[in-house]
Amino acid sequence: MNCLIDETISLDNLQKLKVAFEEFETGHLRCIDAKNFGRIVKKCLDLPNTSNAQIQGLFKKIDYSGRGRISWGQFCTYMLQEHKEKEENARRRKQVAFTLPATLKALGHGIPIINIHSTHDGTIVTVREDGAVCSWSTELKPQETKHIFNEGPANRKSKWASDFTLMTEYNKLMIGTGDREIQLYDLITLEPYCQISALDTVPLTLDYGFTGPDKCCILYGDTEGCVTIILISSARDTLRLWNKLPKVEYIPSIAVDNAVVSPNVTFVRWKVHHDWVLQVKYFQSFQAVVSSSNDESSSLVIGCALPLTDAEQQLSEIREACYEGKTKKVQLSRTPQARASCDQTVFSIYKGVKTFDLCEKHSLLVTGGMDRLIRMWNPHFSGKPTGILKGHSAPIIYLYISAEDNQIFSVSTDNTVKIWEIQDQCCLFTADPKASGIRGDISACSYSSAMKSLFIAADRMAVLSLKIRPQFCSRLTVSHNEPVMCCGYSEEFRQVVSCTEGSVVKVWDFDTGCQVFEFGGTADLSAITCMTFDLKGRRLITGGTDGCLKIWNFNNGQCLKTLKKNSECHEVCDCIFLKVYRNCYVMSVGRDRKIDIYPDIPEDLHHVQRPQPSWQDDLKNGHNEDILCVAQCPPTLLATGSYDGEILVWNVVSGRIQCRFVSPHSAEHKGVDRSVQSIIFQKDFELHQFSLATALLSSGTMGCINIWSVLSGGKLVSSFKASRFQQKITKLAKTDKDTLLYAADQIGYIYVYDMNKFAPEHKSPRAENFWRAHTSRVSGLQIVDNDQVVLTSSTDYTVRLWSTRGEFIGTFGQSQSWSIHISSSWMHPAVPYEVLIHPLSMPDHEVLTIKTHLSDAANPDETEADSRELKSEPHSKLRLAPTPISATDIEED
Repeated sequence: MNCLIDETISLDNLQKLKVAFEEFETGHLRCIDAKNFGRIVKKCLDLPNTSNAQIQGLFKKIDYSGRGRISWGQFCTYMLQEHKEKEENARRRKQVAFTLPATLKALGHGIPIINIHSTHDGTIVTVREDGAVCSWSTELKPQETKHIFNEGPANRKSKWASDFTLMTEYNKLMIGTGDREIQLYDLITLEPYCQISALDTVPLTLDYGFTGPDKCCILYGDTEGCVTIILISSARDTLRLWNKLPKVEYIPSIAVDNAVVSPNVTFVRWKVHHDWVLQVKYFQSFQAVVSSSNDESSSLVIGCALPLTDAEQQLSEIREACYEGKTKKVQLSRTPQARASCDQTVFSIYKGVKTFDLCEKHSLLVTGGMDRLIRMWNPHFSGKPTGILKGHSAPIIYLYISAEDNQIFSVSTDNTVKIWEIQDQCCLFTADPKASGIRGDISACSYSSAMKSLFIAADRMAVLSLKIRPQFCSRLTVSHNEPVMCCGYSEEFRQVVSCTEGSVVKVWDFDTGCQVFEFGGTADLSAITCMTFDLKGRRLITGGTDGCLKIWNFNNGQCLKTLKKNSECHEVCDCIFLKVYRNCYVMSVGRDRKIDIYPDIPEDLHHVQRPQPSWQDDLKNGHNEDILCVAQCPPTLLATGSYDGEILVWNVVSGRIQCRFVSPHSAEHKGVDRSVQSIIFQKDFELHQFSLATALLSSGTMGCINIWSVLSGGKLVSSFKASRFQQKITKLAKTDKDTLLYAADQIGYIYVYDMNKFAPEHKSPRAENFWRAHTSRVSGLQIVDNDQVVLTSSTDYTVRLWSTRGEFIGTFGQSQSWSIHISSSWMHPAVPYEVLIHPLSMPDHEVLTIKTHLSDAANPDETEADSRELKSEPHSKLRLAPTPISATDIEED
């Protein structure tokens, strides 16, 4: 319904809605009820075919407190907050960041690096002004360094390099020198190969382009504002021929006058700028040469390599001149020529252009320079930029468009690096020099799209690597990109809510498994550890590692209230929403070892709420260790379980301890985990010998579940092994009629027990069913009785839905949606792929027989001394699909 309104709402619609709301306000009602809301929504938004259920659903989402009326202000707040969170969610999906600080490597010299390039195998190549060529690994480990200008006579004059590039197709390294030369070296051995000498000017900036089969172009810009282009066909033979020429000093050499008369060489020199050429590039996708300078009148020029007007005729004349050995070509080409206006596009930009990049996929040109602005252009139109990116505080010296990621990388002279989003034209990330650790004047930059890394040469060599999102196997389906800490089901909206350790909250459609909404995940929010709903299921309460509770309208991501203590806050481990007679409360427990009680007062407009004074019995006789879980037994009982195995049962009216339990443990199990991670009340519990009006079930040691009698002072009635693999039970849940008990353990198994068949003397009762739902700890478990399904979540990044018989319905977020009441749309009989391939899920077969204990697979990082010895059952007992269990399936101990 919300999507429908978002798609159809307009300013006129809002005006009509406002007038309709005001009509009720003038009638002294000030608010509108659900019936009238439905009527005016259909009328004002022209939605005659919208069902009443959809409109009522929207009304309930706005009326989170359940008063039955909403105001115009509440309607606007809801819509604005929902739109804001959707925008934030879209931004978060595009979020990107560098790993900071940068990886740095000392250079050990004060000579600037002139440029950085990477080879196909990921090797980074740098060249210094003095001709030192160094190759680096992606982690900036130096691999080889060679001073290529040191060869030859010792008494020759020193040489300096102006720029370099790689001719990867020909395995050559090309360097421009201050002696007006372009030198080629073998890229592997760095042995001199050949050079073009006696150029008219010093090649300040070089580039190379592969233009076709065995065809390439070499281009350079100079101090006179000219761009010189050398087009070579039959390039391998031509370079091999030049390699056989006589050596000058130490390298085979051909003068440019001789090179241009070669039948395979076309030489063109364009007069493009009125100032030094700062950068020149050839873009094969555009078949264009792009150059830039500080000259405002011709800051950037996109032009052809050869004249396009009567191109075939001119090329024919040039070839004839080459074959006849005429000097006509030499004179024509060596003299700088101005392109025809139809052969180039000129961009006039304030203070010129120091750097640029061009992208065919996005049809985008970006420029940067002294004015600190990044301009985005349509490369075919030089009139006005399509966008301007503001944010740098110093001149921009490097730009790169990452077409596959829809991002722009920029570097400025103050060593600030920014990442921009192309579509939204917004800054996604900024790495300032304090955070990155990059110091000194930057002399060269290069981004490697293959390695997702930006290499920068300053006083030290630096690499900034992008943080890569988790990449999952194509067969794996995850609900989140991080461990899921809890989940729950809202019957009011038929939605599932899941929360992660990264504070991301996702709302899912229960009936289809599709994502409805997402919020959170911002830097100011702490990891979420637990959650619950209010009694109506319209508000979400979450607890976090920062010790705070937050109350949310989870349908639009609005934080309604923050519950926190005045004193130091400790991590919240569990929370519940309960009603005691007419009053409602939020209760939380955690690392501070106390019960915090917050009255639920929706009409209280204070955003921050403090807890009530603690119970005196809690202060004097409460837990001595961290409290991990809490459960309520209406109307007045409350139970809390702690890390040391102690369980306290409280009277919430008096605030006094009614009984105290300590989890049993034997001498041989000394040192095992005694923590109580889950507790649950069960009323009218019928055992074979006697009945319990109220029983308390708790997770015990070694995969056991303990049963306690709460009334008459309390005592341990029985304890039985629930996990067949002696793994800690992490979650307990029961059906509404208290007949079936569901238990989940820390390696992802779900066990189902019929408590009506339970006998206290049985230490290992037979499970009605069990299956493996996840590959790691189950963090959420809830039974939805009305639909006969089981909801689970786990730290393996997934939230899943199962039938009560263990049939796999699906993983929330999977590509194929399901229909909850149509079993043919379920994934069953398939099981989750990661469960299927997990070592603990392997069937029992002689070919697959291994000696490894289950404890080794469950805890691979633990040493033999630290890990406790578990009695592993045969692999045939490890269940994937829910099939009937026979007596031979499970051996009773």
